[in-house]
Amino acid sequence: MPTTTDDTTVNPEQLQAEMTHLREELQMRDQLVQQLSQELFRLVKGNASFMPNQSESEGNMAQIQALQEQLRGFSEQIGFYQEQIASRDAEIYQLRHTVQELTDRSRMLEMAVQELPHIYRQKFAERIEPVKERLDMLQRENRQLHAELQSVSYRLAVKTRSAIDLPSFPPLDSDDAGMARLVKHE
Repeated sequence: MPTTTDDTTVNPEQLQAEMTHLREELQMRDQLVQQLSQELFRLVKGNASFMPNQSESEGNMAQIQALQEQLRGFSEQIGFYQEQIASRDAEIYQLRHTVQELTDRSRMLEMAVQELPHIYRQKFAERIEPVKERLDMLQRENRQLHAELQSVSYRLAVKTRSAIDLPSFPPLDSDDAGMARLVKHE
């Protein structure tokens, strides 16, 4: 009959099998004690003058004491295994509870992850709106300034053209005197 002191090497199936084996042995010993008691009672009742001899009686008593010691040992082992089973059951319950909590948390995180794209789109839309408004305003201002620049350029071109007009020169004389005057001038 194997007994272990290391709790981690004995699994619940082994414990259950060992307990079943011990119970069967215990039942067999109980039946043997019952049979011996009945046989002894039958013999004593059937033969009133029967006096068991001393050595037979001592042998039976020694066997009964040995069986009672084994019975106590089995009871202690059964108690030990029942404590281990109860401890394992509590551990299993705790682990199931932990698994349930983690499953619930996982579902909650999954839902949050599924909502993230919607939240990011909404936040982006809220932040981009002022940027779009500013861009529209700058584009309008740019068009207005461009129109003003074209207007100023046109007016400047008209003004410059009238200022650049060539001066009118006196008509040239047909004589060479006019030419001579120009040459002297130089």
